[in-house]
Amino acid sequence: MPKGHGQRAAQASAATQTLSVVSFDPNRPDFAPYGFTCVKWRPSPMRRPDHHNEVELNLLQSGWVTYLLGGRKVKIEAGRLTLFWAAIPHQIIDYGDEPDYFVATIPLPWFLQCRLPENLVQPLMQGQVLSERTTALAQSDYEAFGRWERDLRRKQTEWKRAVLLEMEARLLRLALDLPAPDATSGTKTRRHAALSDGGLSKVEKMACYVAQHYTEPLAIADIGRVVQLHPNYAMNLFQRTFGTTLIEYLTQHRVSHAQRLLATSDTKIVDVAFASGFGSLSRFNEAFRRACGCTPREYRVEHRLEESAADR
Repeated sequence: MPKGHGQRAAQASAATQTLSVVSFDPNRPDFAPYGFTCVKWRPSPMRRPDHHNEVELNLLQSGWVTYLLGGRKVKIEAGRLTLFWAAIPHQIIDYGDEPDYFVATIPLPWFLQCRLPENLVQPLMQGQVLSERTTALAQSDYEAFGRWERDLRRKQTEWKRAVLLEMEARLLRLALDLPAPDATSGTKTRRHAALSDGGLSKVEKMACYVAQHYTEPLAIADIGRVVQLHPNYAMNLFQRTFGTTLIEYLTQHRVSHAQRLLATSDTKIVDVAFASGFGSLSRFNEAFRRACGCTPREYRVEHRLEESAADR
């Protein structure tokens, strides 16, 4: 931890001690939206994953939190702004050093309409967790999150707009710190120019529908029908936005679901395959090896969670 970091975190904590603190409600409806929020969060081991169609920002003032996100363990450390797309199932499995922390959620359509750089949007929509590489902005981030929490409690459109603009600027600064996008993926200008607000709405609906129904038999025609688009146009629109195909995106959700089952249960591998939405064991094995570089059995051996962390 950088010198002075603990003192700065303590000062920020004292400045925001009047903020309300919330915890995960295990009875909340599956995939229920949080909306545009910024709150102080108190972690607890979650007996089931949460998922919702917002981009989630986390900022810890102290300690650490470990998520099971999809099927991967991801440790988030203090002082580094971190974000992920929360449609990917995620649950807290461990934490340390009293890590009350800030959580902000941005509805996916609002996030997409910010037109942030591709090197942030595409990895996020493909299930990656993005994190600041340094803690240099930690102090100003603590102050900003506290201000956003207070401003959003005002329940006024103008304050919401001010907070969204400030969040957008902060995420742009994060994007500038990330690696440049692959030159073969096309330019941001061309990709964004091809999308209207109506197109973004349809893309958001497709992504949401897949996130809700990936364990069911699902064809591109089914997804296109939801947004009243021809399957070919739906696929092209989705790929222009997220930089991945609908099939790859659907498979990613299914593999992530399988990873979670393999890491947290003794479910037979054939049952994991069908519970994750795959139509056959052979298709599951092929997709899993391609995504993870190992077999489901090898993954279970390597990533099996300790019972005390997963089940307590």
